Amino acid sequence: MKKITILFLLISFVSFSQNKPTAFKEGEWLRFKMSYSGFLKAGNATLEVKEDSINGKEVFHVVGKGWTTGLIKWFFKVNDTYESYFDKQTIKPYIFKRNINEGGYKINRKINFDYQTNKATIEDYKLNTTKRVDIGNIQDMMSSFYFLRNHDVSQLKNGDEISLDMFLDAHTYPFKLRLLGREVLKTRFGKIKTLKFRPVVQAGRVFKANESVTIWITEDENKIPIKLKASLAVGSLRAELDAYKGLANSFKIIFD
Repeated sequence: MKKITILFLLISFVSFSQNKPTAFKEGEWLRFKMSYSGFLKAGNATLEVKEDSINGKEVFHVVGKGWTTGLIKWFFKVNDTYESYFDKQTIKPYIFKRNINEGGYKINRKINFDYQTNKATIEDYKLNTTKRVDIGNIQDMMSSFYFLRNHDVSQLKNGDEISLDMFLDAHTYPFKLRLLGREVLKTRFGKIKTLKFRPVVQAGRVFKANESVTIWITEDENKIPIKLKASLAVGSLRAELDAYKGLANSFKIIFD
């Protein structure tokens, strides 16, 4: 069971908006707890928004980390870090870094996006290689999540799909999200209104079917993932928001 799957699903919500970000700000921090097959603690993941600069231009610098804990780490240790530097206005990614260690499987890569030439330069520090490939209208794994959060999803109807092109390593992957409906969830924070999505993923080594994942995001101005459920080839995975701070907007909780 790979933690890359957890982080990918948590940050895979994307749409098309060019407005100034209002759903998040510098200082936002989210932590998720993971469990395997409903009872076995699997690990944690965090997402943090920072500020930085690239060639004198101010950008958001987002860091995502995932790691196994408890019994899981004794037979499958995971320690992953993902970073994205993206434009504060358009959320177009400039740099994406991926440094993962999943049960001894390691990747250490950096991608630079050049929109004047529409090229991505991929540096692989483990293999000591560099390659350049063509790109179109893409988001990386990290920037995609924040791109969607600034989009108005209030007009989406049940069954509506959002399509995107996500760039990972040296390839562009098509990805779809389907809105299943709206639901009030009971969480550790209280009752929360959510939007329920079904990512269309490729069946194979990890997932049982191409529609085996369900994700709930808060139906408020923040649009943060609050819960994830996935049927895996062996067992199931559950992720829930465990802690947060620095939100740009109020976290709406239903009290009754």
